Amino acid sequence: MAVYYMQATWSKRAAKLFDKPAKAVKPLILYPNFLKRKKSTYMLKILYITHEMDPYTGLTELSEVARVLPQAIQSKGMEVRVFMPRYGRINERKHRLHEVIRLSGINITVADEDNPMIIKVASLPIAKIQIYFLDNEEFFYRKNFFHDDDEKFFTDNDLRTLFFNKGAIQIATKLGWEPDIIHCHGWMGNLVPMIARTVYKNEPVFKNAKIIFSTYSNYFDHPIGKNYLANAQLNIPNKQLTQGLNYNNPNCLDLYKIGVTYSDGIINSSNGSMQELHDYIDSLGKPVLKQIYTPEQEEEYVNANKTFYEQMVS
Repeated sequence: MAVYYMQATWSKRAAKLFDKPAKAVKPLILYPNFLKRKKSTYMLKILYITHEMDPYTGLTELSEVARVLPQAIQSKGMEVRVFMPRYGRINERKHRLHEVIRLSGINITVADEDNPMIIKVASLPIAKIQIYFLDNEEFFYRKNFFHDDDEKFFTDNDLRTLFFNKGAIQIATKLGWEPDIIHCHGWMGNLVPMIARTVYKNEPVFKNAKIIFSTYSNYFDHPIGKNYLANAQLNIPNKQLTQGLNYNNPNCLDLYKIGVTYSDGIINSSNGSMQELHDYIDSLGKPVLKQIYTPEQEEEYVNANKTFYEQMVS
């Protein structure tokens, strides 16, 4: 076993000052376990970024996965936090949301407009997981999630998406909690990996973390909005942008491609994921977990994710 020594001695000057004879101090022996915690006892920190989560939303299968997985992972000894939008339909009194003053008041610039962000927090019932809600009156304070009463896609869903991605990045840097794994779920968090690996690549919260992206079904076929990346105003040099991706007017498939391209690992969590996306993911040569979630195989799904996390940080 390697042994590390730290030795100190009285200097002649110090001996004279304190009127004590100069003598050697017994070496302090430090073993590796004191310098670095054993892997088996270390509690991994997992940050989940999602636009759906039960009991706050019930849009697609993602809502269930985003509740089941963090809850089960925390029960297995890992530390968990969750970021998601604070939609107008979420009842603050019922779910006991309260504002986090030290994290609120940040302006998020989207399409040349400064948009104030308010952060609220609540605990997921039973599991006591901290859920951080990103709120903005213009973007999220409406009764519907992504479609109006006539089932038409909101025309500003692109700007809402950009706000959520940039806001999540900002809160992660200010939370004072550095995750080992950042696990993005669904199409809406598509720019988090890109921003973390380019503009914020030297921030400790991202530099020392592995980013995983989970893909789900195709939520919409039409383009989300023109000048998508330009409206994010990230000032990313062209040489850091992967060529061949649709940054201008992407549809859901394009957003998934952006997300997985800049991630360290990928999880396919849905039977509804697109074959073209599967082929693209295979071409990347990155670690991939192909584990479909079903309520009947919940434990198997959770254990597979846990093992994938551990492999990614090993």
